[in-house]
Amino acid sequence: MSGKIALVTGGSRGIGRAIALRLAEAGHTVYIGYKQNHAAAAEVAAQGGGRVIPCQADLEDPAAVAAMCARIRAEAGALDWLVANAAATAFKPTLDQQPHNIRRTFALSVDSFLQLARESVPLMQGRQGSILVLSGYDSIRYVPLHGLLGAAKAALESLVRSLAVELARAGITVNAICPGPVETDSVRFMCGDAWPQVAAALAEATPAGRVGTPGDVAGIAAFLLGPDARWLTGQTIIADGGLTLVSGPGAL
Repeated sequence: MSGKIALVTGGSRGIGRAIALRLAEAGHTVYIGYKQNHAAAAEVAAQGGGRVIPCQADLEDPAAVAAMCARIRAEAGALDWLVANAAATAFKPTLDQQPHNIRRTFALSVDSFLQLARESVPLMQGRQGSILVLSGYDSIRYVPLHGLLGAAKAALESLVRSLAVELARAGITVNAICPGPVETDSVRFMCGDAWPQVAAALAEATPAGRVGTPGDVAGIAAFLLGPDARWLTGQTIIADGGLTLVSGPGAL
């Protein structure tokens, strides 16, 4: 294995996939966590030129998370970068969310992140490691049907600040990216036939004049993980083409 060793959860599609391929193209070895889409994970591995290693794990299952980290320890012996990207929820009005929806959303986003961090930090000792969290626009702005996921993402941003202080003396940086609207398969699926109209409205509202892409976020991730960002820690970087600078509380 050459370069750095990275783990990117939710790495088989969307933003996670773009980050994994960006790191692989730079010569790093990237484990991608994924739940069940074997074909998508295999496709990313093929595009990664042998530097991307699929690693199936259900992040809602603590034993599966532990097994994934144990595999990295056994095969790579260390870890330089953890990118916590995976997330899921039930897209419903906030008061319609049921206890099982709440448990699943927080288990996948918050609980698994803390376990991943707890198991990754020992693998980063002496390696100037970095932990990066993918937050979301719903953590700071109202997005229809995103109340629960936004709450989980806001919790992650709070954990980023705490962990940044607690891990600073160990030489580990902890940061988050908060992307604005990004065109992914998930977003297109959620919007359905309305996506072209939604995308046009978002582009019109955004000073940069377009919707974000997974590649936009991957470039920022590569910077935050790299040596030029070692003095940045505990920060949530808003990456939205300027949308939050001109939008009010009801952003969408």
